[in-house]
Amino acid sequence: MSTPEPRAGMPGSGAPESRPSGAAAAEARTPEAAAPGPDVRELGVAVVGLGWMGRLHATSYLRLPVLYPELGIRPRLVVAADPVEANRRAAVTQYGFARAVDGSDLATIEKALADPAVDVVSICSPNFLHRDLALAAVRAGKPFWIEKPMGVGAEQSREIQQAAAAAADGAGLATAVGFNYRHAPAIAHLRSLVADGRLGRITNVRCWLIADYASSPDGPLTWRYDRERGGSGVIGDLLSHGADLVRHVTGQPITEVCADSGVFIPERPIPVGTAVGHGAVELSGERGPVGNEDWVAALGALADGIRVTLESSRVARGHRSDYALEVYGTEGSARWSFTRMNELEVQLGEGGTEHGYTTVLAGPGHGEYARFQPGPGIPMSFDDLKAIEAAAFCSDVVRGTRLAPSAADGVHAAEVCEAVVRSAASRAWEAVQPD
Repeated sequence: MSTPEPRAGMPGSGAPESRPSGAAAAEARTPEAAAPGPDVRELGVAVVGLGWMGRLHATSYLRLPVLYPELGIRPRLVVAADPVEANRRAAVTQYGFARAVDGSDLATIEKALADPAVDVVSICSPNFLHRDLALAAVRAGKPFWIEKPMGVGAEQSREIQQAAAAAADGAGLATAVGFNYRHAPAIAHLRSLVADGRLGRITNVRCWLIADYASSPDGPLTWRYDRERGGSGVIGDLLSHGADLVRHVTGQPITEVCADSGVFIPERPIPVGTAVGHGAVELSGERGPVGNEDWVAALGALADGIRVTLESSRVARGHRSDYALEVYGTEGSARWSFTRMNELEVQLGEGGTEHGYTTVLAGPGHGEYARFQPGPGIPMSFDDLKAIEAAAFCSDVVRGTRLAPSAADGVHAAEVCEAVVRSAASRAWEAVQPD
């Protein structure tokens, strides 16, 4: 899906904007500090699921008046929905939602989304609830920002995308999908190196997302490890990010794959309670089977013949969040790692005795960096990437731009993941269904 060039001062442009400072900045950070002025639109927010990601969505919205004042919006946290009482209480007392409702009942959630005070919806629930919640947002006519994977499998993801596209009498609803790594300023610069031809003709790409969040065999058997509820395990959880990064940076979709996968921890202890995100939970003495993938590796081809290798693991001991992208061309290469998110290694041309990589520190000329820091070398964080994503989504809602990773991008990633699952089963190359 093509994306129009962002205008100066908009998410994705990297152009700095004037921002309030001192007392004015402190006041702008508090949504209740002043009523919206004549040129400021109040944007009512509903968040479904108040685990780690739902809480991050909430705080990301609240940062927008300071980081992106030209959007002319003042987000207001109207309602949170979560099945856990402690999360509902935190939504109101800690995050400032006007109210919180029981997220275990779809009818209650639908009533909350239908509230005229709600303008946009964030869907941060477990994967198996995504489709029903997205379709509820569509029925309510509310644009939505949904975490990935968008559905449990490509079929659900496509159903969500088609429903959003057909809404509003065919005009469609603005959508955003949580492919946050594409917003890193270093990734924005890498993408421009490719687009400007500075790496020459791109020959191949390597992308891996390696972690150990599930490396303990005593980790609880939550919904994440159930195929019906969690989908394809690490394939949908992490490899989907890789599929998005590859297309985002090269501008080319992955068209076919050949893959292998494995379940390395076949059983896990059954939990007694409910965990928040990846948090700890009390365990029972019983164990149950793991139903989806711990590890995957794939070869792939892009539309214009570029080759790609992808790998993901959730059980790679020692790798906390080792997510990386390397792009190789006939005249240079570049590589990025989330473990050093604010750096990019670049090699261009023939360097003689100095031939090799130069480390480039992210700075104001790269992506949205200038929104957050005044000069190069001052680190940004994961939370900042979600703020950039929130701004892109809200711009799409209020200005009609197409800046955020959309439901169509979510479908492509889901189709890549589905082809990877098929290939691991068939032991053969499998085509990726076009989005």
